[in-house]
Amino acid sequence: MDWKAKVKAEVEAKSPILKQLALEIGEHPELGFDEHNASRLLQAALKKGGYEVEAGLAGLKTAFRGRLGVPGKPNAALLCEYDALPEIGHACGHNLIGAASVGAALGLAPFLQELGGQLTVLGTPGEETGAGKALLVKAGVFEEVDAALMFHPSSQNILISTSNALDAYEFIFRGKPAHAADSPEEGINALDGVIQFFNGLNALRQHLDERIRFHGIITEGGQAPNIVPDKAVARFYLRAPRRDLLDALLEKVLAAARGAALTTGSAVYWRQFEPSNDNLVTNRALALAFGANLQELGVAEIEEYAEGKGSSDMGNVSHVVPAIHPYLSIGAGLTAHTPQFAEASLSPAGIKTAVVAAQALAMTVVDLFTNPSLLEAVQKEFEER
Repeated sequence: MDWKAKVKAEVEAKSPILKQLALEIGEHPELGFDEHNASRLLQAALKKGGYEVEAGLAGLKTAFRGRLGVPGKPNAALLCEYDALPEIGHACGHNLIGAASVGAALGLAPFLQELGGQLTVLGTPGEETGAGKALLVKAGVFEEVDAALMFHPSSQNILISTSNALDAYEFIFRGKPAHAADSPEEGINALDGVIQFFNGLNALRQHLDERIRFHGIITEGGQAPNIVPDKAVARFYLRAPRRDLLDALLEKVLAAARGAALTTGSAVYWRQFEPSNDNLVTNRALALAFGANLQELGVAEIEEYAEGKGSSDMGNVSHVVPAIHPYLSIGAGLTAHTPQFAEASLSPAGIKTAVVAAQALAMTVVDLFTNPSLLEAVQKEFEER
């Protein structure tokens, strides 16, 4: 039985649903953890395809889990993302990610009983500004999963990539208000503390591993020029290729914050404003199987490996279960998080890529369910890592 040909054809037959989902979600962008319409649309499509769907997974209102097939092992998970960016909408193409994973699930649905596996579809909200997958990992959602798969839109086709571990910290400096002209000596300028903090961090850069990144914004800096600011706030993303490097960076950053407060006479405290991301570790055996299916679908120009500089909560998933996060092109020369990328995520080329991604994902699940040696290799690589 040529199961791959069957699921490929079934995904193609369901492609109008995939297209409708991608466009509806893409044209009505919603921010992380508020993706109520997107979550509802994806859940409805799964239910119509025969999946048993659980909404509000792990206490997250827009997270969900759909299940179909034979309970037990193997259990493959297809991951949906569907959150947008502030102001520029789906400039990371998450509308295509959610649509592709659901499209793959619909393509597999008629055959899961005969294939002998269980398919789990996970709706994972808030990737951009909240690390929803990290929260789902912490809640134990992936404990029964044998492999996790998704795709991400890009300007290139890349099978295996890395991503940086990330910590998100907010620093709050507190001072003392005073009239800035009449009695400045009575005040303590919290904004000076933040500015000194930025200067201290910039002095650190030349002495750090070149792969380390940190970048921040001032979210609060005072109320009026003639009032000494008694509160100033900055938010930073800290990134490094591995958790140990990130932990070392954090110690330096916290020391800079303390120094800035000491220099300006202010006080400082901090908190994490988003869950941390772990670095992504792609399962090579699973990625190569996905790549072989891409080639079978006629995708020719594929890079096997590229080093990434961004971060993703898929990294958290990859530390608890074998996982892949390949990139597929929706247009050459595009840069993510731009209006041009948002336009491409709604274009015919973007939709076509999502269909190909859905087919490749479904075919790779077939490999996992019908090729015991692949599943063994995937699990062995994960355990040995």
